[in-house]
Amino acid sequence: MRRRSLTAAGLALVLGGALTAASSAAASADGGSPVRNISPGNPYASCTAGATPGATVTPGAEEEPWVAVDRHRPGHVISVYQQDRWSNGGAHGLAASYSTDGRHFTKTPLPFSKCAPGGLNYERASDAWVDFGPDGVAYASGLDFDATTPRNGVGAATSYDGGRTWTHVTQLIDDNDPAIVDDKNSVTADPRHPGTAYQVWDRIDQVASGPGAHYDGPSYISITRDHGRTWGPAHQFVDTSVIPNSQTIGNVIVADPRTGTLYDFFEWQTYSDPTATSATDLHFAFVTSRDQGRTWSAPTKIANDTSVPEVHPNAPNDPTKALRAGANLISAAIDPRTGELYAAFEGSSFTGGKYDDVELVHSTDGGRTWSAPVRINQAPGSPAFTPSIAVNDRGVVAVTYYDVRYLQPGDTTTLPTAMWLATFPRGGENYPSERRITPVFDWLLAPYAGWGHFLGDYESVAVSGGTAFRPVLVATTGDASDPTDVYTGVFGPNPLRSGPPTARPAPQRVAPAHLNAHPRQH
Repeated sequence: MRRRSLTAAGLALVLGGALTAASSAAASADGGSPVRNISPGNPYASCTAGATPGATVTPGAEEEPWVAVDRHRPGHVISVYQQDRWSNGGAHGLAASYSTDGRHFTKTPLPFSKCAPGGLNYERASDAWVDFGPDGVAYASGLDFDATTPRNGVGAATSYDGGRTWTHVTQLIDDNDPAIVDDKNSVTADPRHPGTAYQVWDRIDQVASGPGAHYDGPSYISITRDHGRTWGPAHQFVDTSVIPNSQTIGNVIVADPRTGTLYDFFEWQTYSDPTATSATDLHFAFVTSRDQGRTWSAPTKIANDTSVPEVHPNAPNDPTKALRAGANLISAAIDPRTGELYAAFEGSSFTGGKYDDVELVHSTDGGRTWSAPVRINQAPGSPAFTPSIAVNDRGVVAVTYYDVRYLQPGDTTTLPTAMWLATFPRGGENYPSERRITPVFDWLLAPYAGWGHFLGDYESVAVSGGTAFRPVLVATTGDASDPTDVYTGVFGPNPLRSGPPTARPAPQRVAPAHLNAHPRQH
């Protein structure tokens, strides 16, 4: 593990916006390639759709990226993200940056909103996701909705040329009832069955008061089995009505490439009444399918969600300094050789509820039992946010996350932030090796979205070429006309940390959750 101290002048330099210029030295000193901006330009600069009274759009702001790497051609990379974030939900549209050599990226619109040429007839879009199938076909997913009507849903698009063009644009579900909101979608290609991919999301149905008051938020799925040309009818596959006033959120399918077993991970949230303002239970869970998504098991609990509100550590009660990050969402991955499952999430188990760390659990028996959480971030005195996880072909686990360890006491005007990459070999989760993969930037320069300064509810990391890792992330630039950009690089596993052999702790149940649910839609 290597950490660098920053002088006051050096910190001022990177907080002033020299992310791209400084990134080469920062990353290369740690043995990896520099992170590079892959999102220059704005295809929606002239778009005026989606305006509402009191809403502010931030032109040039890219947020919340996801990345996919073609397993058989690692130079083929697609990252997708929001373009031009609105203060009250969503963005002008979604965009993609694709590469055929892993170094040079081209930006293109994704057809999920009116702002995109040939896009779906919606005013805004959000929550971009992408994945490659084993034959190189790419599948994209996006939320689409109007700001001026109740219309909202989930869209799909397919690329047969590595992200250069997108076709078979399909609306998977189109709701126009004011009580219904579709949210937190993702798409996963089946690694064993070319042409098959799964789109999942939660669908909230809420009437908060009156004689018909109710709250329900089941998981929905739509499947293609013909390379994205058509998608099957959207339907419920996790029933939350069994516990009143419940919903899932953050559904993500992880597929076992050895057996074809599908694991859908999510958070289960239960509230005291249909207003959904007071959570009574928050925990992470999953369901399993062994027949390509046709039938699913009952939910199995993984761990309690102990996350607490994401705030500026020196100004925790100042709403103008609040943060919006990855609390209440789970990131999961599978070891392609052994089938061991891993999951990472924000939690306060190790701080007594004071602030969040990045916690990790694992299962060696297909999810029947799970280990107790361990803390992965290596600056335990500093909050850590928004983990993403991947496992390479050798069983090395990578977790990326933001933290604010460079914040000085009394500083409430900036929030020095960096992204870190922690890796460990199979069985080594108690001794991860960590390195910084970005320069330091000021989180408070990110757009304010919903209830805090927003880089994304999620970031992403993927395996590249079987052994390396490709993270994508958002960082602020210091340029008000282009306040955030998407960055990526390729990094090998960190040198192993020295430490005693790791004995896996016995699977056990964890303590009751500290409740911290957010109305996270869009």
